[in-house]
Amino acid sequence: MTKEEKLVVIDSLAEQLQAYPHFYIADIESLNAEQTAALRRKCFESDVKLVVVKNTLLGKALEKVEKADADLVKVLEGPTSIMFANVAKAPAVLIKEFRKKSEKPVLKAAFAEGCVYVGDNQLDTLCN
Repeated sequence: MTKEEKLVVIDSLAEQLQAYPHFYIADIESLNAEQTAALRRKCFESDVKLVVVKNTLLGKALEKVEKADADLVKVLEGPTSIMFANVAKAPAVLIKEFRKKSEKPVLKAAFAEGCVYVGDNQLDTLCN
């Protein structure tokens, strides 16, 4: 990926981070194609936008929109996807529902209602 292509991706992520008031950072690695398609379908039905991202590019986009909280940057390791939502609890409910059939996605962190939540153990809190 060229530097110009990376800048386009960073700008696109930054626009989405500003457009959506809430976002969740999750790990969806090891989902097979059928499970991934099912997750994307559920996201579409729940008005949640799912994007697979490179950690460094997401980190730079977070810095650009001044949401680079130390706790958020710390979770940017390994496979990462980001779920954008207009309703704070929508991704949490979706993840919890989806995990009845699969052990993924795993919540790494969330930015909801202006607060940062770190770790999969925050899922119940976010659902409420």
